[in-house]
Amino acid sequence: MTSSDSACLTRPPRYQPRRFVPEGVNFSDESQVVELYSQLLEREVDSAESLEGWLLDRSELEAALDEEGSVLYVNMTCQTDDAERAAAYQHFVEKVVPAVKPIDNQLDKKYHKLRQQYQLNEKRYEVFDRNVETDLALFRSDNVPLQTQESLLSQKYQTLIGGMMVSFEGQERTLPEMQKYLLQTDRPLREAAWRATAERRLQDKDELESIYDQMLALRVKIAANAGFDNYEKYKFRSMHRFDYDISDCEAYHQAIERRVVPLWSELLRQRRESMQLESLRPWDTSVDPLGRPPLRPFEQPKELVDGTARIFRRVDPALGRQFETMISDGLLDLASRKGKAPGGYQTTLSEARKPFIFMNAVGLERDVRTLLHEGGHAFHSLAAADEPLLGYRHGPMEFCEVASMGMELLGDDFLDEFYNEDDLKRSRREHFEGVIFILPWVATIDAFQQWIYANPQHDREARRQAWLACLDRFGGGVVDWTGLEAERGHMWHRQLHIFEVPFYYIEYGIAQLGALQLWVRARREGRAAALAGYRRALALGGSRPLPELFAAAGLKFDFSESTIAPLMDEVAEELQKL
Repeated sequence: MTSSDSACLTRPPRYQPRRFVPEGVNFSDESQVVELYSQLLEREVDSAESLEGWLLDRSELEAALDEEGSVLYVNMTCQTDDAERAAAYQHFVEKVVPAVKPIDNQLDKKYHKLRQQYQLNEKRYEVFDRNVETDLALFRSDNVPLQTQESLLSQKYQTLIGGMMVSFEGQERTLPEMQKYLLQTDRPLREAAWRATAERRLQDKDELESIYDQMLALRVKIAANAGFDNYEKYKFRSMHRFDYDISDCEAYHQAIERRVVPLWSELLRQRRESMQLESLRPWDTSVDPLGRPPLRPFEQPKELVDGTARIFRRVDPALGRQFETMISDGLLDLASRKGKAPGGYQTTLSEARKPFIFMNAVGLERDVRTLLHEGGHAFHSLAAADEPLLGYRHGPMEFCEVASMGMELLGDDFLDEFYNEDDLKRSRREHFEGVIFILPWVATIDAFQQWIYANPQHDREARRQAWLACLDRFGGGVVDWTGLEAERGHMWHRQLHIFEVPFYYIEYGIAQLGALQLWVRARREGRAAALAGYRRALALGGSRPLPELFAAAGLKFDFSESTIAPLMDEVAEELQKL
């Protein structure tokens, strides 16, 4: 699936035959699903061996249900304007998930009780037990309908954003397609494209604000029901963040402000000088500062797929073979089209234990980076595919993003599959400038959300002012937004994480620092050593605590200034070379 006008995921074969779940179950029928969960709840367990067998059957059931949700989500995002797909996903979210959650909680209680009776390997189940205990402590039946409403609002956001089209140069264009104009050397054209896109987003600003207001109210209520006075504290627990806390995130913000924002400001000043501009405007931040035409690594999605496959083979032949299998299995949907949800993601089809990659490729440099990034996630999924427990097949997001960002850096040396030598250097420089940008941007998004949930009774104007304060703190202070106050004040609308996965963003900062450590290790110890550590850590999935996953890859789990400062020195040195 790479370039059709409309796409639908065909499920690959299962990883292994089912041992508990019968054939022919309709996982969009809540009564059938509840019946299977109830069988597990009622089953007698009388030994450590039968407890482990019970866990495997539960994992098999959860994987089958998870795959149903993933397939419905993929098909909905591949064509958000298809009413049938939207209705199928909505039914799953409204009916099936809420029906399962209370029984799932009862299964956790059953396991927790049985765990006191029967001795299992302590190290093997350390993380699993910790997660179950946390989920038990947080579960409230009153929150199930609230979480359903929250999921439906996320779908509404996806549909609204996915349906945004911009009339430009005589054609209707998607938002991702509009991004290519920001790389054009014609400054008036860039400005016109930027303004057209921004104006289109602003048309729906009131509806987006309304969706978010509803989400905020639901989240505050969910946290209060679980006994928390602050949603952020609740979210840290529900995301199983055991190895760092809110104060560590605040320390990250401060370190970024001291050690990265000045470097980002200097890069922006250099850009302004190179472009010989009195003021650097928002439409000037992506174009080549030396006036060269935009990098065009490919024209058609197939060229992107083929070139990236060659890169993966050169990084590691085994990874290359895995990616080629994904191609042959139809596990890619890469082209941008009308009605397709924005952005990119990798999801795992849990019963097949195969990854799927979704993108909006339009022939830009960032498309290559995105496919390398999502490919890293896919390799992580495949590395842990042999793990029997579903909960251990997914690592914590702080390390999942090391898998993806690390693959971007490991693939850097092989971008000659798309570029000549000069363009390769230019691409690498743009990449490292992007690394410098993302660290303050992560701080911006994280600090903004901290403010939101620390002040849940705020109004929209206060929220806008808080957003502007975060931009002022981490934005570098060089870009001139004169006359664009409305556009700047609503920029956060484009960050889907704020809407759909609150507080899932600091992971990108933590992981970027881990990926940079991997890159430094490859330079100093050789790519083979770095790749061996990378693959060793990926294979652990989520079976070990976060610091141990980093250590398995030869990295430090640390995002304080003591780690950030030397890494920034390395990146600054690399930028000098490029």
